[in-house]
Amino acid sequence: MAEAEWESLERCLEKHIPPAELRNVKRVLYGKETRKLDLPSRAFEAASKEDFELQGYAFEAAEEQLRPPRITRVGLVQNRTPLPADTPVAEQVSALHRRIEAIVEVAAACGVNIICFQEAWTMPFAFCTREKLPWTEFAESAEDGPTTRFCQKLAKKHDMVVVSPILERDGEHGDVLWNTAVVISNSGAVLGKTRKNHIPRVGDFNESTYYMEGNLGHPVFQTPFGRIAVNICYGRHHPLNWLMYSINGAEIIFNPSATIGALSESLWPVEARNAAIANHCFTCAINRVGKELFPNEFTSGDGKKAHREFGYFYGSSYVSAPDGSRTPGLSRCQDGLLVAELNLNLCRQMNDIWNFKMTGRFEMYAREFAEAVKPNYTPNIVKE
Repeated sequence: MAEAEWESLERCLEKHIPPAELRNVKRVLYGKETRKLDLPSRAFEAASKEDFELQGYAFEAAEEQLRPPRITRVGLVQNRTPLPADTPVAEQVSALHRRIEAIVEVAAACGVNIICFQEAWTMPFAFCTREKLPWTEFAESAEDGPTTRFCQKLAKKHDMVVVSPILERDGEHGDVLWNTAVVISNSGAVLGKTRKNHIPRVGDFNESTYYMEGNLGHPVFQTPFGRIAVNICYGRHHPLNWLMYSINGAEIIFNPSATIGALSESLWPVEARNAAIANHCFTCAINRVGKELFPNEFTSGDGKKAHREFGYFYGSSYVSAPDGSRTPGLSRCQDGLLVAELNLNLCRQMNDIWNFKMTGRFEMYAREFAEAVKPNYTPNIVKE
């Protein structure tokens, strides 16, 4: 299984396919070509100094007579954990805060309006270990924990909406843990939160020992830069999860994730892009990078040898548009910031062309779903 030594699919194509053919290859793989953004040279200089990749692309929409363009810029951040997993908790959190602050500074220089970090960004992805301490010590209040206060300062300083996925400690309700994304307005106020609706039980990703399925439904957050939602990690495998955010009015759906190559890399380029097409919205797929080595061995319950890491996070974060086009992905092996300029008018334009919501027959699905969840349901199978 290729790991860090394979930089990205895009670099591989550019290296081995003749330029005359590459354009058609990218057209098939990525849809309509996205324009490269002219980002400030000082942003590239800062990214180089801080050792992370910077890319920028723009999605166009047709000019309309009655609506001006609705332009917003999003920033997707992928990063490795800078300190070993056995470093004291407070030191790990502080190091990640510093790392993210440096990347957000570059995002601000690039004119980003909404930025989203990766799933559980303040900690190693330790849910594979099934240990409680020290990993549950990374949990914080979504409303006034140190990471939320940190993000509030960033949001207010840069006039930027911040989406901060954390491990939440719900102190008001029995100290229960949740996998949560906190949405902070560009004013610095906590706009609200959403919780991971689907919990994986797949090999090492058996996260139900830490938190249960979310109980907040599919909230959509109105910001000055568009209506946004957050479909956390495993929820991307569930088409109805994307659909409900779209039905509630989301124009941009972020998908902060943590996923490894051996498990999901062939699915990664497909799911968020398909969701953008099916739901007439923009989708933002974000994955971390690198390997994380844990102090104690753990098993996957599959009879194989115990291990201290569970694979390579392959990055490859990207943005998809409702017309089926998408950006190239960030590196598989390097921290990165992807800036995408979106014209939100494209959402309605593609809705008018394809009419998926008009032709969806939701009332039929609702009626049949209501029957299907009953204990005595009998599938509608016609036999001779």
